[in-house]
Amino acid sequence: MHFLEKNTHTLRKFVSGLQLNGDAALSSVKNLPKLTIITPSYNQAPFLERTILSILNQNYPNLEYLIVDGGSTDESVEVIKKYEKYITWWISEKDKGQVDAINKALRRATGDYISFQNSDDVYFPGTFKRFGEAAAQYKTDILYGDLYMISTDDEVIELLKTTSFDFDCQILEGMQIHNQSLFFKRGLVEKYGLFDESYRFAFDYEFVTRYTAHKQTTTKKIEGLAGALRIHADAKSSTIAHVGSEEHKRVQELYISTNSSALLNKIKYLWCRVRKIVYFISRFDFKYIRYRFSK
Repeated sequence: MHFLEKNTHTLRKFVSGLQLNGDAALSSVKNLPKLTIITPSYNQAPFLERTILSILNQNYPNLEYLIVDGGSTDESVEVIKKYEKYITWWISEKDKGQVDAINKALRRATGDYISFQNSDDVYFPGTFKRFGEAAAQYKTDILYGDLYMISTDDEVIELLKTTSFDFDCQILEGMQIHNQSLFFKRGLVEKYGLFDESYRFAFDYEFVTRYTAHKQTTTKKIEGLAGALRIHADAKSSTIAHVGSEEHKRVQELYISTNSSALLNKIKYLWCRVRKIVYFISRFDFKYIRYRFSK
C-alpha cells in the first residue's frame, strides 16, 4: 500500500468517532507538560467535529482545550455541545475574525505549550504524545514537525516535510513552520505579545518571525508527522490568497536586513533552496527527495 493510502486509512479511522480509551504508557510518563490547544472556528460544521476528535482522541493526560467560535450560523455550536464535557472552555460570539478569536484563547491559556488547530484541519494519532515527551526532554521554545495535505473526505494527498529552522530562510524564502504542526511556549506570548490582529492571513508567518527574530528563542524539529491542512474551496487559504501575498511581503520588509545587498540576499535565498535537498540527503531520505521531484 502506498504511504499516502496507508495514512488516509489511519486518519479516517482516527476521526471516525470518540476513542477515549486512554494510553497507559503515556499516563505513566512523569512531568509531561500541559498542552493548550486552541481551535478558532466560524461556520465550519462539516469539518469541526473531525478537528475536535483529532484532539480528544490523542488521550493526552494534561490537556487544556479551548474553542472560540465566531457566532456561527450553521450547526457548529451543536457539534461543540456534543463534546462539551471534554472541552475546558468554549464560547460562541461575534468576533473580529480568526486572529481575534485565537487571542481570546491565548489570554486564557494556562498550558506550558500552546498549539492552535483551525476548525477544518486535524492532528494525526500520537502527535501530543510525541511533542509532549519532546517538550519535557528538550525545553525548547518552539517545536514543530511535518505536514500532510488532506481532502474534504480525509484523503491524504500530499506530504510536506520540514527542515531545521533558519531565520534567514524564514525571511527570504517564506514560512518554514506550519501551524498545523507547531507547539510553542506560552512564555513567548508573555514576552513578545499576542498575535497581530492587523494580519488576516499571514499572522502565523508574522508571529513565528517575530518570536524567532530574538536570538534567544530556540527551535527544534520533531521528526515525524504531526498535523494536516485540509484543502477545500471555502478554506481561508483559497479565498484570500492575494491578501496573504501582500501580508507576507509586509513581514519580509519588516525583518529583511538593510545591511545586506540585494545580491547577497539573492545568494542566501538560493542557498535556502539548496539546503532543503542537503538536509534530506544528509539523513539519507532519498525516498522523500524522489517523492518531491515526482510532484
